[in-house]
Amino acid sequence: MSNNNFANPAPVGLLGFGMTTILLNFHNAGFYPLDAMIMGMGVFFGGLAQLIAGTMEFKKGNTFGQAAFMSYGAFWMLLVFLFLVPKTSMGAAFPVCNTSMGVFFTVWGVFTFFMFIGTLNSNRATQTIFLSLAILFFLLAARRFLDSELLERIAGYEGIFCGLSAFYTALGEILNEKMGKTILPLG
Repeated sequence: MSNNNFANPAPVGLLGFGMTTILLNFHNAGFYPLDAMIMGMGVFFGGLAQLIAGTMEFKKGNTFGQAAFMSYGAFWMLLVFLFLVPKTSMGAAFPVCNTSMGVFFTVWGVFTFFMFIGTLNSNRATQTIFLSLAILFFLLAARRFLDSELLERIAGYEGIFCGLSAFYTALGEILNEKMGKTILPLG
């Protein structure tokens, strides 16, 4: 079977990333507490759906898509792990601290910035996703290093924008392909 016979997996990966990012960042912006809804989205739609999309991108021969979706899918599952495991009896001996989380977000920010460079030959919508995500990671790192609730709120609003940009891009890819014309411009 030719790689051209596969559907485009990017919209599902972008929806998993975008919707989960929006919902977590409504928490970061202070609209509601961290709860099971965010954890469920992180494991199943942000995590598992992106891992599946990354596997499908691999089958299509798209290294960038495979690296992005598999990395960020694993990120979401890891983030839920970091939220939940320290609350268990086994994980209580391994709590995360602001410094380690600051370094964690910094490393993800550096990775994402280099992924942004990889989008410079892509559409503006994809560039927006990766640039805003790099900014989000650096804001989250600064929030942890400085222990600043204000930076968490700022990161929350920026994260909502980032998630909405992925959500818009996914819907643009779906609708533009289905309608055979540009419904939502991607630049």
